[in-house]
Amino acid sequence: MSASGITIRHLNTGEFGIFRRIRLEALRAEPSSFASSVEDWEVLSDEEWRRRLSDPVFVAFRDDQPVGVMGLLRQRSSKMAHRATLIMVYVRKDLRGVGLAKDLLDTVVTYALSEGIVQIELVVSSENPKAIGFYRREGFSEIGRIPGGVVHDGKEIDDIMMARRLNG
Repeated sequence: MSASGITIRHLNTGEFGIFRRIRLEALRAEPSSFASSVEDWEVLSDEEWRRRLSDPVFVAFRDDQPVGVMGLLRQRSSKMAHRATLIMVYVRKDLRGVGLAKDLLDTVVTYALSEGIVQIELVVSSENPKAIGFYRREGFSEIGRIPGGVVHDGKEIDDIMMARRLNG
């Protein structure tokens, strides 16, 4: 099922205000789902927000409001440039389960393939079974685990590393 009435756009550096709005919303709404805290990002300068858009960030909009985000961080080394990491994944709660995450991921995959990327990797909290299930349905496999990968509210939470080959 696809999320109707939603558009997805690759943001440019001039749209850092939109990026800031959806990223801070994500960090406030789901603090245990991210390695960063809202406090880490609230202090960033406008220039730093622009710089972080030098890697592709895709935002889903309902009307003119940002409602979801996914970023892609490509490996810089020439021997690893075929790989990228999916980052900052967030969909507003009232739009979960309607296909928006899949639409965002499909957009990111299409972009990745156009850039010669053939493997996407990610890290997901072991305490986020819905996200883990989504990634498995979308062809990601668990490739490892980082015990106590993050500490949230004084509790160590394992990170699950997953990967998906895009070329078969």
